[in-house]
Amino acid sequence: MISVTDKAAEAIKSIMQKEGLAEYGLRVAVVGGGCSGMSYKLNFEKDAAPTDKIYEEKGVKIYVDTKSHLFLNGTTLDFSDGLQGSGFSFLNPNAKSSCGCGSSFSS
Repeated sequence: MISVTDKAAEAIKSIMQKEGLAEYGLRVAVVGGGCSGMSYKLNFEKDAAPTDKIYEEKGVKIYVDTKSHLFLNGTTLDFSDGLQGSGFSFLNPNAKSSCGCGSSFSS
C-alpha cells in the first residue's frame, strides 16, 4: 500500500483541478536512473493498466505497476512547501540508501 499525507493529497487535488484532470489518477512508479540507482516518477493518467494496483486515499486515486509496487509498498507520499522549495517527497521503508535530494534511492 502507498499512503498519502494530507498535504500531499491537497497538492495533488490542486494540481488536478488547475490542469482539468478531475477524472485522472496519479501514477507512482520507480524507474532506473538517478544517482542512487532508481528514481521515483509521478504522472497523471486517465486510466489504470489492467495489472496495476489501485489505491484510493483522501480522494486521490493512485496507480502502481506490479514492478514498482515491489519497491514502493509501505511508502508514504508527502508534500512540503517551504524556504528550500516545494515538492513531493517519498518516505520509503524499502530504500536502503537515498541521494541527498531524495529523488532517487537504492534497495
